[in-house]
Amino acid sequence: MQHNRLETLARAGYTARGVVYLLLGALALTSALWGGGSEDTSGALSGLLDLPFGRVLVGLIAFGLLGYVLWKLAQGLLDADGVGDDAKGVLARAGQLVSAGVNLFLMLTAARLAINGGGAGGGNGEEKASAWLIQQPFGAFLLGLVACGVLAAGAIQIWYGATDGYRKRLSLPHAHRSWMEKVCKFGLIARGVVLLIIGGFLFYAAWTVSPEHAGGTAEALDYVHSLPFGRWLYGLIALGLVAFGAYGLIEARYRSINAPSTARLKPA
Repeated sequence: MQHNRLETLARAGYTARGVVYLLLGALALTSALWGGGSEDTSGALSGLLDLPFGRVLVGLIAFGLLGYVLWKLAQGLLDADGVGDDAKGVLARAGQLVSAGVNLFLMLTAARLAINGGGAGGGNGEEKASAWLIQQPFGAFLLGLVACGVLAAGAIQIWYGATDGYRKRLSLPHAHRSWMEKVCKFGLIARGVVLLIIGGFLFYAAWTVSPEHAGGTAEALDYVHSLPFGRWLYGLIALGLVAFGAYGLIEARYRSINAPSTARLKPA
């Protein structure tokens, strides 16, 4: 059966997200082995600009991430995964909508880099976004809600990896299943840990009404590095982010995607 366009976009999206985290993890591993500062997803994408046709590559990643955002919207709004309308299903679908928003920000970052060649913007995007949110009515409360959402997402991702929940929608080839499952588990747990740290930063920023305390992936990695045995923990998390990138590529190939027909998206 011919795949519909939304399924094609979804698989392109998983591929693009996988590439971003492979780059991010590789940069973190380089930092763990030879020193240097941590990078966030924007920094990982910026590194591609130095390659031949780098802006084209980043543009393709931005297009792939657009497909990922559309797929997340389909999961949240159209219940593409068939999780249902009970409390558990609604919570899962709400999480997909949050993921759509987060990855929309990443997609726009990639698009900006592709268009401007990295010449625009910079700095801590989480701090800027937190500062804007705090300035809104009940801003600290809203930022606290965002922090709780990120903390919940991190805990769920760790649980999803630790309990092999990812298996439900993956049809892995028997010959490679053993190592693929280990990669998926390790990657999900590592990224969950990073999300928990980011959520902690956001919660502290909301509690103190100080957006400068907000942080993203780079700040989370730096925090890990500052802990006892930090260099080893940092290297372990970096390797986990590489595994999470590989998990994205595995999803792109082997995930069951029950994409609704594009005809359903057209007005009657």
